[in-house]
Amino acid sequence: MFKPTQRLLGGLLWKRPWRISPPQKARQRKRLRLVDKVVDTISAALQKNGGMTSKAVQRWYEEMPREEEMLPRDKYTIFDRKERNYRKGIHKLPKWTRVSQRVNPPGF
Repeated sequence: MFKPTQRLLGGLLWKRPWRISPPQKARQRKRLRLVDKVVDTISAALQKNGGMTSKAVQRWYEEMPREEEMLPRDKYTIFDRKERNYRKGIHKLPKWTRVSQRVNPPGF
């Protein structure tokens, strides 16, 4: 009557740990530092090229904290209004290695 498929057997098909692992944390910190390094390189190149500036680079420096300035809570979790404590692990976000999630609402 019923075909024994993976979904019908009752097990979770996608198993994600509730906690981010230490190697994942290290790679996340490394990614954040690499982005900071790229922005610094672009800014230095613009300054070297006749003292030019870019609105995007200036806005980045004003709005985005550097990796060493960020709280661990902001490095490894993301604001989600559907969660119980309004936070969930960044590794549960789809494509979390590609998007910048540095700024979260204050107080959460």
